[in-house]
Amino acid sequence: MKEIDKIAFIEIQEGKILSTKSKGKTKYYIPGGKREIGESDLETLSREVFEELSVIVLPDTAEYIGAFSAQSDGAKKGVNVVMRCYKAKYSGTLKASNEIEEIRWLSYNDFEIISEVDKKIFSFLKKNGELK
Repeated sequence: MKEIDKIAFIEIQEGKILSTKSKGKTKYYIPGGKREIGESDLETLSREVFEELSVIVLPDTAEYIGAFSAQSDGAKKGVNVVMRCYKAKYSGTLKASNEIEEIRWLSYNDFEIISEVDKKIFSFLKKNGELK
């Protein structure tokens, strides 16, 4: 089974989670992306968050939440995405950048517009009382 290695940025406010929609896509995804060769989790998190949301992750505040795996959207069957999730404080104002067309705060009830791996993350956060 093939795995796609990704890092995700978990930002929750008032019981809703920050999600993004890329240009040309129909689903929303938790911000983050693929690791580049030689990058650590924190380096990937910082780069992806800056590229997608125009804010700077404060490295000393990063907190590992967990890893979640599911069938990758748009990939052939048997290709899983593994999302290593982190919370972190940041400086700056969140705004869509580069390939991101829209940012939106989603609740647990938004299952129909998110990816399979995000559904697992949403369920985990709901179970922990963080997501409405």
